[in-house]
Amino acid sequence: MKIVEIREQTFPISSPIRNAYIDFSKMTLSLVAVITDVIRDGRPVIGYGFNSNGRYGQGAMMRERFIPRILEAEPHAVATRHGDNLDPQRIWSIMMQNEKPGGHGERSVAVGTIDMAVWDATAKIADKPLYQLLAERFGTGIVDRRVFVYAAGGYYYPGQDIAALQDEMRSYLDRGYTVIKQKIGGGTLDDDRRRIEATLELLGPGQQLAVDANGRFGVDLALRYADALSQYDLFWYEEPVEPLDYDLHRVVAEAYPGALATGENLFSMQDARNLIRYGGLRPDRDWLQFDCALSYGLVEYLRTLAMLDDHGWARSRCIPHGGHQMSLNIAAGLGLGGNESYPDLFQPFGGFPDGVEVVDGHVTMPELPGIGFEGKSDLYRVMRELSG
Repeated sequence: MKIVEIREQTFPISSPIRNAYIDFSKMTLSLVAVITDVIRDGRPVIGYGFNSNGRYGQGAMMRERFIPRILEAEPHAVATRHGDNLDPQRIWSIMMQNEKPGGHGERSVAVGTIDMAVWDATAKIADKPLYQLLAERFGTGIVDRRVFVYAAGGYYYPGQDIAALQDEMRSYLDRGYTVIKQKIGGGTLDDDRRRIEATLELLGPGQQLAVDANGRFGVDLALRYADALSQYDLFWYEEPVEPLDYDLHRVVAEAYPGALATGENLFSMQDARNLIRYGGLRPDRDWLQFDCALSYGLVEYLRTLAMLDDHGWARSRCIPHGGHQMSLNIAAGLGLGGNESYPDLFQPFGGFPDGVEVVDGHVTMPELPGIGFEGKSDLYRVMRELSG
């Protein structure tokens, strides 16, 4: 049992959209293929992974540090004690050899991308969907294949008017989503009020709007928005302030009676723990958006979930950022509250396997080995080109 090759490639996922902080005109991601010596149906078992949008590709770090460490390890060091499968925890430890603690930067993205591919290969070797493997190893053994998803959109487009925004948001509702999200903070408060109220006009019973400031505001503007947003029945007010300013999160939480959401730009268990300790978040209403693909992968995410358990937070308060199938599997296998979805953006990496539809705000996970990438034909074409 060994990993014979790891390939990586940077792919563009550029778009003319912007949020309150960045535009996506030059956005990229890294795609990784972990090729094993296990043969099924005449072909090697291959695990795939990629990082979420917003942090760019990490190929240089992978090539210079993390991939060589794995390939230079003895075969027994990457496998279980019985030698019958890969051991993602052992492989994670090998990647992190000679890495100082703290100062996580974007190495967490490089490690998280490879980690995704390792888990995909591990579940395929076990011939199980990843969600089933996770439920058996780290959960109750019971899988809820029906997972809540919300539609992320409502970015700022060049020349987009209110009518075009409404057309976009209506399209998500028409596709079965019950919660839709749009950006704020990219214009004036009055502009955002008009955008919010235009979307609220579209909603029927059981449907809600979430808004996302992408960490744009300082204390004064965050509180002005908190006051203005409190008049609406929003699903959440996301990332109002700088992600690592925990005390400022506490100030906003004290002022805003509705639900807050944050965590997508925290890349370690330790940073997540500081948010829980000092951010003033409320476990009865707020949401945590830690994204394994950006934060050292599932191995680290399991540590984060254990920390949340210790601090009295239910796993159902976690709805990860990123819109990828890895987090969908984690949600189904470990009882998270759901997952983000990009119905139209960042393709072919966003979305669900072919034939999976959103019904009443939920998708039902198909029974595909591994993460299930092979079930999404446009994505799997790209993956096969990388793996050969």
